[in-house]
Amino acid sequence: MGPPVSAFNARFRRIGLFAKPGDRGLVPTLAALRVHLIERGLEVALSPSAAAALEMEGEAAELESLGSRCDLAVVVGGDGTLLSAARQLVEHDVPLVGVNLGRLGFLVDISPDHMLEALDAILQGHYLEDRRFLLEARIGTRHRQLALNDVVLHKWNIARMIEFETWINGHYVDSQRSDGIIISTPTGSTAYALSGGGPLLEPGLDAMVLVPICPHRLSNRPIVVHGDSEVVIDTSGRTDHDHVRITCDGQASLRLGPGEKLVVRKYSKPIRLFHPEGHDHFDLLRAKLGWGGHP
Repeated sequence: MGPPVSAFNARFRRIGLFAKPGDRGLVPTLAALRVHLIERGLEVALSPSAAAALEMEGEAAELESLGSRCDLAVVVGGDGTLLSAARQLVEHDVPLVGVNLGRLGFLVDISPDHMLEALDAILQGHYLEDRRFLLEARIGTRHRQLALNDVVLHKWNIARMIEFETWINGHYVDSQRSDGIIISTPTGSTAYALSGGGPLLEPGLDAMVLVPICPHRLSNRPIVVHGDSEVVIDTSGRTDHDHVRITCDGQASLRLGPGEKLVVRKYSKPIRLFHPEGHDHFDLLRAKLGWGGHP
């Protein structure tokens, strides 16, 4: 028997459920979560992917309206699912909670085994709030895309390096030949940037890290800059724009047109993540990266 409805924080009466699209393995967890919330007198709104998983397509809410309908979003899946939900909800200031059914899970940090107890505690107001900033990638006036992890300019459909210039706050930094460059938030420093040899940034830092991908010169190293910096990447006259792509969070792909530049800066609104009380980022790093183990 769970806590009475009166014990729940009045701010969290409408719960949105998000799920990894096409993953049948999460159905038991998602179904149990939905029933648990309804039994506690809470209103549940299903994203299209959650509704499809539960075979309740007729009850799916439009993504455009979910943000205005929810007080709290619960994401069932992996970090990629949460990245997508974060971009969709950032305009509405909806906090997110992640249930980890993925492989690594730096963002979705609640296990299915403790999901119901952890969620009840959060609904009663017992949680730690974590604010993370996003990046906004712009290409002229044609394209705009958000990223919680990273914006990556990379080679496309060729087996050779690309060449580009990097500018920070109007100051020329360098020209490099490489497979591309990762522009990462502290959140994304444990993702592609980590694999590329970048540093781990504490999540609350107001900073970005620029990590070259397989640079030709070994002296090209990651650079950490202030979070309010404007980063401009220019391939003009150096690399055919058809050989370049820009990827945001590994999920959205953009193309450069002739003479166009990639401009990246911090987005004006942060995303809010809720964690269970006792959450410790360094505990998470030790667990996920295998630190502290004995040979």
